[in-house]
Amino acid sequence: MRIHLSYSILLLCLFLTAGPVHAGDPEHGRELHRENCIKCHASMKNGIYGKDGTGIYVRENRRIHSLEALYNQVRRCKTSLGAPWPDSQIEDVVTYLNQNFYKFEE
Repeated sequence: MRIHLSYSILLLCLFLTAGPVHAGDPEHGRELHRENCIKCHASMKNGIYGKDGTGIYVRENRRIHSLEALYNQVRRCKTSLGAPWPDSQIEDVVTYLNQNFYKFEE
């Protein structure tokens, strides 16, 4: 009984102290986006996505419809750019994009 209670308390403590699963730094994500993504997105389709390229995220026929798809797309773009982003920077960019454009539940 004590062992089960101890494990329950431990799990409860871990649950209560864990931060959100998607806890990237949106300000750092914005910087990474500005430095790496805007040039490509702004040049796509003769600039129809605007000078900063963010129109790609709010277009009517956008391809990204879930947080998982957003992660996958950021990873694809990172690879295409050859950006040496670790997972924490991917998290930052996804957090920035989600908070400012997509608004998927986390």
